[in-house]
Amino acid sequence: MTESIDITFDLRRDTPSGKDPDTHSPTLRRYHRMLWSKPLPNGRHFHLVDTKPEVYLHHKSDMGEFRLGSDAVIPSFAREQTIRHVIEQIPEEKLEFFNAVGYTIGGMMLWPSQRVGRKMTINQRRGLHPRIKDRFDLTLECVKRHYDASPSPMSDTLNRHEKFFSLFGDFKGFVEHFLLQDIVTSSFDGVCMFIPFNGFDVSPLPQTPTEYNAYMTESINFIEARNRRISRYWQLKGT
Repeated sequence: MTESIDITFDLRRDTPSGKDPDTHSPTLRRYHRMLWSKPLPNGRHFHLVDTKPEVYLHHKSDMGEFRLGSDAVIPSFAREQTIRHVIEQIPEEKLEFFNAVGYTIGGMMLWPSQRVGRKMTINQRRGLHPRIKDRFDLTLECVKRHYDASPSPMSDTLNRHEKFFSLFGDFKGFVEHFLLQDIVTSSFDGVCMFIPFNGFDVSPLPQTPTEYNAYMTESINFIEARNRRISRYWQLKGT
């Protein structure tokens, strides 16, 4: 195997100034294509290409047609005005490190990018929903509930993309395909929350410096663990 994956690479480094790595980092796009073009739980190959004009990554077969886009999944909330008083108490160097880790491949995910019925995509909805606020642990809880046929704040959005989620069979298949084992329980029946989860009826934002530090620590631990898992997977794939 001639191509390699650098799990320490800050994907902002090859992104033009002022642009979003999710759209403009060629390394990120290549890593996504390399990692997630792989067999599905049903044994079929989910082949992704980056050659379709104006589509980030594309799959078309008798399983369906899917347009996928990248998403940095761990927000630092550094620009969240409602908790500005919390963020101001976090040392700048810690925030900078948090952001740098968040822009490695372990902090990145693919979601369907096509709008269905002119409604928001998964990426858009998870970012704008007041009970999710871009948190990946809460998003994954919604995905788990989708597979369990249980309601969540994102039910309508996820249901519109049922064809995508059906590719992976069940929640375990989804987690294993995207190497997300380090954010779920060993039995795949729960999501490991970055801060205590008291339901979707409370604000998802860290409310104190202590809570923010816990959120930051657990987020970094997840990304670094997923990076190690990605590295092991890629090494085994090349043997």
